[in-house]
Amino acid sequence: MLPWGRLDGRTLLTARWVVGHENGRHALLEQGEVVFEGNRIVFAGHAFPGEVARHVDYGDALIGPGFVDLDALSDLDTTVLALDNQPGWRKGRIWPRDYQEAGPVEMYAPEELAFQKRHAFAHLLRNGITTALPIASLFYREWGETTEEFAAAADIAEALNLRVYLGPAYRSGNLVVEEDGTIVPVFDEERGLANLAEAVGFCEAFEGRAGGLIRTMLAPDRIETCTPELLRRGAAAARDLGVPLRQHCCQSQLEYDLVVKLRGMSPPEWLASLGALGPFALLPHGIFVSGSSRIARPGRDLGIIRDAGATIVHCPLVMARFGSALESFARLRRMGVKIGMGTDTWPPDMWLNMQIGLMLCRVMDADAQACRAEDLYDAATLGGAAALGRDDLGRLAPGALADITVFDLAAPHLGPPLDPIQRLMVAGRGTDCRSVIVDGRAAMQDGAIPGLDWHGSEARARAQFGRLVAQYPRRTLGHPPVEEIFSASYPVRRAPG
Repeated sequence: MLPWGRLDGRTLLTARWVVGHENGRHALLEQGEVVFEGNRIVFAGHAFPGEVARHVDYGDALIGPGFVDLDALSDLDTTVLALDNQPGWRKGRIWPRDYQEAGPVEMYAPEELAFQKRHAFAHLLRNGITTALPIASLFYREWGETTEEFAAAADIAEALNLRVYLGPAYRSGNLVVEEDGTIVPVFDEERGLANLAEAVGFCEAFEGRAGGLIRTMLAPDRIETCTPELLRRGAAAARDLGVPLRQHCCQSQLEYDLVVKLRGMSPPEWLASLGALGPFALLPHGIFVSGSSRIARPGRDLGIIRDAGATIVHCPLVMARFGSALESFARLRRMGVKIGMGTDTWPPDMWLNMQIGLMLCRVMDADAQACRAEDLYDAATLGGAAALGRDDLGRLAPGALADITVFDLAAPHLGPPLDPIQRLMVAGRGTDCRSVIVDGRAAMQDGAIPGLDWHGSEARARAQFGRLVAQYPRRTLGHPPVEEIFSASYPVRRAPG
């Protein structure tokens, strides 16, 4: 094991396989070596000629760059409740009119918000994610996220040694379901603009903290909850601040239809008309677009996104759970659309996410050769780095930051010794991650994170999640009991007494 904390001198890491980087792309180095000093990679190859202060050999393992998660779960994920509980507007996923008019409330205390981020951030590290752009639900919030909770998030990320881009989510509207099931937007632009001003203030105060481990972003909520002025001002602020702007769009039929109805344009057309698209824009999820089987409306949505230099954030696992898929990952690559990866759900397992993405691409294209394992791996490393304008992330190359993962290749469930990337793409799990180094410091080793009690954290997470679920009736249409909102897979028979 490595000593914890910043290390003096050069550190040599070796393993059966290393993902090096040469001529602009990854390369597999058998019996490879990686050397870092301070927080930078100084060598990736064979037979390092210099002196080192320490050498750690990981044996039958894959040493690679850390994953870049552009839509990283920072929540106790409530979307998993919707798996077999649809439609969402009947199950608390859209506020009923009477809850909206009574005044929405915060369903988590500040210490609970801080805990959920610490718990989620630890799981990101546990799955080999070294750079994260957090995402959490606003369904149980009063409105947007706050400076106070993200100040706490910055402290937590620094303590855990996780590289993050932080920014409180803001919005100027919300969707409401009427008694007859009609879904309509309600807007409070003044409140939204105040939300945005708070988010900008957070960026100004926190950008570059912890030696650059803490970066910032602007994170407007879903496009249908934003007014034109909010989007226009947010994009201008992102350009002025030089930070990413992540805008969820093209992720549902409801959203697409509502934007067309309200704005007379598709979501990408509308963003472009407002100056809200550009290389700074990160766009989860890019599924409901003109020219796809889901949208009959003519147009060139993907071409607009490509020409703006924006990035589609591909989150195949969470979207597949709700019956949606990108059409398709291979098509976007052929078009030249920039693609990064996001987990956006529980578990935050990037290998599982990539596996689902690989299979869905082949299914959607009806072609087993539509994409390969390395295409998804590139998106989770180099694609995420490019989306952030960072050539010092997502690769093990001299000058890059020392964000390094070690994945076990000796686990029995991995099966026969194929190419290491292909092998992990077949049967790998995020929890095959043995060690994580971020910014040249060990963040996790052999599953251990300093100061974290996994069992205690899991117990608290389950209790906190249960308290949130118990509050669902107040924000669900008709206010049915919890048992009616969330069905059981089979009839439940309780033990007597």
